[in-house]
Amino acid sequence: MRSGFAQNDKLKADALPTAISSILLNLFCMPKPLDPQTKKQLVSRVNYYREMGIYDFYRRPVEQGSELVLHAEAEALPLETMAPTKAAIPSSMTQSSITPAKTAQAKATPTPEALPPVITDKPAALKLIREDIGDCTRCRLHKGRTNLVFGVGNVNADLMFIGEGPGADEDAKGEPFVGRAGQLLNNMISAMGIKREDVYIANVVKCRPPSNRTPEKDECDTCSPFLMRQIDVVRPKVIVALGAVAAKNLLAVSDSMANLRGRWYDFRDSKLAVTYHPAYLLRDPRQKVEAWKDLQMVMKYLGLKPPAKQAEE
Repeated sequence: MRSGFAQNDKLKADALPTAISSILLNLFCMPKPLDPQTKKQLVSRVNYYREMGIYDFYRRPVEQGSELVLHAEAEALPLETMAPTKAAIPSSMTQSSITPAKTAQAKATPTPEALPPVITDKPAALKLIREDIGDCTRCRLHKGRTNLVFGVGNVNADLMFIGEGPGADEDAKGEPFVGRAGQLLNNMISAMGIKREDVYIANVVKCRPPSNRTPEKDECDTCSPFLMRQIDVVRPKVIVALGAVAAKNLLAVSDSMANLRGRWYDFRDSKLAVTYHPAYLLRDPRQKVEAWKDLQMVMKYLGLKPPAKQAEE
């Protein structure tokens, strides 16, 4: 009988190191709260993959003990190496067509997001993006499309307007904001003391939604990578999101226009402001006063002055 107890004690003793190892592994591998800097970098990386059309993430099977090594390696890496590099430049572009960003400034003030190189041949870069889109059938919107609406304007613009999607007039002509809402946008731009030819205009989606309905999330997600590449080519100082759909898709937030307006957002090396869509202003002209406040904020940042006649009024 005693020998049986001894045998049991021996089995327990042999199993003890394995149990302790398992407990220690679980303790070391438990998720730790992320500090704000790391969390910001993680969000940046996820958004980057989202822009490239990657939405689902899976964890690889990990052999016992290997997570400890991975954790040690991750802690040893500097934070700068964890930041993603945005693939704003098409891979087929030649090195001669781009100029590296100011490396001295980057080293002096490291940021969690690496900026894309400055493109010198912007028309060629935009043409390449348009060719990449091709006769797009990536989402259901192509079924009712007459013309794909890419974007138009000054490729060196300091100011870029981004709307929701093409309407009937835009679909027929293949150019953004050419209908009644486009005429009002032209008036808004003129009131800022500049011309339509001075800005760049695009939309979140490039095909007209049926009956001008609001674009679905998957439609916006499909089209967004091309818009992001356009933004990285034009590289405006200020982006104005026209309406809730544009604002929510660009900022990846769900909030009311009242909360989104009246402030600046840092967005891809640009400043972003939110105002009402011209089509909404046509339905509710009372909000034109509020929209003008948003444009005045933009004008102040860019150093723009209204035309002399309007200033006198």
